[in-house]
Amino acid sequence: MSTIPGNSLEAPDEVHASRDGQRRDRAADPLIPGRPVAYLTAYALSILITAVCTALAAAMYRRFDLSNIIMVYLLGVVVAATRFGRGPAILSSILSVAAFDFCFVPPRWTLDVSDTQYLVTFAVMLVVSIVISTLTHRVREQAVSAQRRERRTAALLALTRELAATRGLEDILSAANRQIAEVFNGQAAILLPDSDGQLTVQASGKASGNLEAAELAEATSVFERSQVSGQDNGVQTDARAIYLPLMASRGTVGVLYFVSGTRTDLRDPENMRLLEAFTSQSASAIERSRLAAEARSAWERVEAEWMRNTLLSSVSHDLRTPLAGITGAAGLLLESSVTLTPEVRHELLQTIADESERMERVVKKLLEMTRLESGGVQLQKDWQPIQEVIGSALHHLDKLLRGREVTITSSQELPLVQVDAIALEQVLINLLENAVAYTPTDAPITITVAADDGGVTVSVLDRGPGLPPGTEQRVFDKFFRAHAAGVSETKRGIGLGLAICRGLVLAHGGTIRASNRAGGGADFSFSLPTAGAPPAFDSSDDGAFTRPT
Repeated sequence: MSTIPGNSLEAPDEVHASRDGQRRDRAADPLIPGRPVAYLTAYALSILITAVCTALAAAMYRRFDLSNIIMVYLLGVVVAATRFGRGPAILSSILSVAAFDFCFVPPRWTLDVSDTQYLVTFAVMLVVSIVISTLTHRVREQAVSAQRRERRTAALLALTRELAATRGLEDILSAANRQIAEVFNGQAAILLPDSDGQLTVQASGKASGNLEAAELAEATSVFERSQVSGQDNGVQTDARAIYLPLMASRGTVGVLYFVSGTRTDLRDPENMRLLEAFTSQSASAIERSRLAAEARSAWERVEAEWMRNTLLSSVSHDLRTPLAGITGAAGLLLESSVTLTPEVRHELLQTIADESERMERVVKKLLEMTRLESGGVQLQKDWQPIQEVIGSALHHLDKLLRGREVTITSSQELPLVQVDAIALEQVLINLLENAVAYTPTDAPITITVAADDGGVTVSVLDRGPGLPPGTEQRVFDKFFRAHAAGVSETKRGIGLGLAICRGLVLAHGGTIRASNRAGGGADFSFSLPTAGAPPAFDSSDDGAFTRPT
């Protein structure tokens, strides 16, 4: 990237240019408020200060020595140097010597000097006045320069903080465009290449939001050459416009088009250095946003690939086993050369039925997970007694729970809950299937229901091996299957049951959690809110339910 004047180490001519810039009208600096005294007015006021000092010295003439009167004129020189600069201060120094000679040195009211020693006094007075005015002016320039640097640093810090706290390319472009336009009192537009590589305006302070053909062509040239263009090149339509490439670590990411306002002099090297610093920070923020988007896209691709591989692996495994059983049993039944007893035939038919149900559960879970992720689940909520939902789930799993000790404990009085009974039944079925899959055949299962002021909590507890440490939250992730000791691969499923439970519970506005029980086993609990007023029983209407108004 080509550097703009004064961007790096300053050559001697650039040093002079910088000093000349400090002596320019402070209105050219967008960061220094106020307007200094005009050129001719400053000299007129310095003459007025000398006149005031002369009037004050005249009042002191008969009571003080001439050496003390000289101090009054030196004070006036200091005031002129502080307020108006070196030129008016030197004029005040010369006028002070002349006024002192004319008004107070014998013979008075003439410029003649009766005592030649006063010539030395005049010379020393003039030299001292000039030295004081020069030093005062230099201090004043340093103060102004420090103020300029402070305001520039504050402006750059404000931009850096806003860009660092902004996420999203559109917000970054808007923040950068606004800051540049406000600080430099002009109109800015940021151009970035589109998918076809053509520069387009992404953020603009112009009323139209678009650039003319000549401006767009110049911006494209700047983007391709990565060189600053503008001001007096005669290409763009506005002589105050400038084009700066937005350079980042990986190259040029765009172009800043800026038209300076009446208070901004872009020929000042300090203003140009600050504008370039703004463009550099903006380019870094744009590149950071793009890198974040690329990293997010790469992660999404990796995650999608992992999900695809996991899904294929899990589904192929969980479907291959029942398919093999169904194929084998059906083949034996169809084999005409094999004579089967009624007991064997019944066993083969039972195998086909069981494996078909297993395949149905796998496909059903896949479809349910797809509906949850796509937002296709529409809950049909109604006020339900939680006991009936639990009873329906146990009835559905009657065959699976046969031979198991299942205990249900609940509070004395349970409120009605506003839920989708079918969805909540699916949650309980998945939790019970998970308990059966991860516990021995003779391990008991306990279902507890408790109510409090915030809602109803249902827990499914088992006495299996429990959850491996650190997996209490991960067990609700898709395709995650805990490797519990003593649990075969075929019993662990595809890892969607608990993920479906979490999705359905969250859809109800509840929470779900998992933990290990004291003494061994796992505890899966979900809580449902009981917000709203349930229907009330009206004893005067033959058992009908009425809703309170």
